[in-house]
Amino acid sequence: MSPSAVPENDRVAVSLKTLVDLAKPAAMLNMRPRQIRAAQSGNYLSHFKGRGMAFAETRLYQPGDDVRRMDWRVTARTDKPHSKVFCEERERPLFISVDYRPGMAFATRGVFKSVQAAKLAALLAWAALRRGDRIGGQIFSDAGCLELRPRSGKAALLRFFDALTLPVYPDGGGNDLTSALARLQHHAHPGSRIYLISDFRGLDPLAENHLALIARHCEVVLLQIFDPLESRLPEKGRYRFTDKIRDILLDTGESRQSHAYQRRFQERQAHLKQLCRKLRMTLLTCATNQSPIEVLSATHAQWTA
Repeated sequence: MSPSAVPENDRVAVSLKTLVDLAKPAAMLNMRPRQIRAAQSGNYLSHFKGRGMAFAETRLYQPGDDVRRMDWRVTARTDKPHSKVFCEERERPLFISVDYRPGMAFATRGVFKSVQAAKLAALLAWAALRRGDRIGGQIFSDAGCLELRPRSGKAALLRFFDALTLPVYPDGGGNDLTSALARLQHHAHPGSRIYLISDFRGLDPLAENHLALIARHCEVVLLQIFDPLESRLPEKGRYRFTDKIRDILLDTGESRQSHAYQRRFQERQAHLKQLCRKLRMTLLTCATNQSPIEVLSATHAQWTA
């Protein structure tokens, strides 16, 4: 369905049915990391130190075994060299952080940024369910911050969808981007794959520091949502915007103002890209009038090429 064909209510708020119905298009996704282990090992090859190795058994030493994995107790007891064998966990925690701050309730085309974020989160969650990964999440707004610990199975998926459609925030006040990242730093386990879906307004040096600490031990993907108006002003004219409380009249007749506006957006994008290169994170972008499944499918094609 094209954005222009989306019913009015579905443009400003996401429903549970919409998220559930994304199961079929999500079947086309295979959002695996860019490096995959051989079939006899775990599914993922991690660059990060942390959990993920589980003891399997002790067996007689074989040429080529790592001496650091010698089982010295069994070796001493049997008088024969033995090695410990470990296997990697096959399921991997997936943590999806979704920005529901007031600035996400905006769009001039397509759907609200918050609706687009929820759809992207649902597609990623469905893909994770098919892989057998544990699904967890974070939803933050001015009303508070809600964390869901990663769990396996369809119940975890539906629990996440319920939170996306009607988040119930615990007491504790609102959260800006910096606070949400500080909380994420403590909730995401090492070795997790993290999707952070936001417009990244308010990404200050302190927030970037939290991102750097998270990226040390987790694979981080930033998924930026933006409205076309944020990238460039419309053609010359006078435009009225409202949030049903205040009205703003925008005059785009001044070309110098339009160029400065567009340059500021480009500078923010360049800074975000540079940050991702520095911290070895992946950056994806999705406009409010784009198809979420097409954005993720194109990314999958690049990762598997």
